[in-house]
Amino acid sequence: MASSIIARHLDSDSRGGMVVEPGERLKDLRAHLGITTREVTERSQRIAEAEGNEEFSISNAWLTQIENTHATPSIYKLYSISAIYHVKFSELLLLFGVDLQTIGKHQISLIPEHTHLTSLDTREGDRAVTLPLRFDKAFDEQKTNLLSRMIQAWGELPVSLVQHLDIKHGHYGYVGLQDYTLSPLVRPGSFVQIEQKLRKVRAFKWRSEFERPIYFIELRDGYACSWCEVQGNKLLLVPHPLSPCSIRQYVHGTDAEILGQVTGIAMRIVEAKNDASDQTTELVRRS
Repeated sequence: MASSIIARHLDSDSRGGMVVEPGERLKDLRAHLGITTREVTERSQRIAEAEGNEEFSISNAWLTQIENTHATPSIYKLYSISAIYHVKFSELLLLFGVDLQTIGKHQISLIPEHTHLTSLDTREGDRAVTLPLRFDKAFDEQKTNLLSRMIQAWGELPVSLVQHLDIKHGHYGYVGLQDYTLSPLVRPGSFVQIEQKLRKVRAFKWRSEFERPIYFIELRDGYACSWCEVQGNKLLLVPHPLSPCSIRQYVHGTDAEILGQVTGIAMRIVEAKNDASDQTTELVRRS
């Protein structure tokens, strides 16, 4: 109940054009729960005793100051309010302009210079992200395809690792188990993230294969994930030098259309079931 009240307060930042301060929102919440300032003091003292830290204690004067001024509570007192009001700590932080959901985004954007162990902020376990729950029966894992074409049903799961990916509405591709075009740079079975705004083949001198743009292409009879070159009206799909595949040529815009540039790759670096050499041998035998 308390959380739903906080949610309503967060949905509306003003009353009659006047900005509602965080302290006033806390006062409204306390009043709705029917808790007096004296009761808050008594309960916070119990928390302080249990934690062995007087910083958790909330005096009547302090609570009155918070509810009627622009003062910001300490993390200890906000903790006590969270416990007493039965409101998530993260939702109370939102009242004061601190959104824990953005921590992971900042962690990703602020890339450290040195190699180290790390973990993304998990926030609360009940936060959900949208993930595929059921694949289309016609999905062939051997062929390269768009992820959106493969999914039959979506559901929400509490998986913090992919919390910043708009998987349902974003553009993602799957590299088929028989697609060795860019192997070993992009292995069969990989998932790739596609930036749809980058559809033009860029011509520049790259210093290594890792700088060379990778594109996801829609063909008349399927899809491809490859390096590309444009020669007149021809679009050339260029394989990796170690790949058993050959260069493929299509009429650009008619037989092949670039859906976007690959900006992210998720793949295994160790084969899960079949030996890679056996799969490569089989591919060469069929071609």
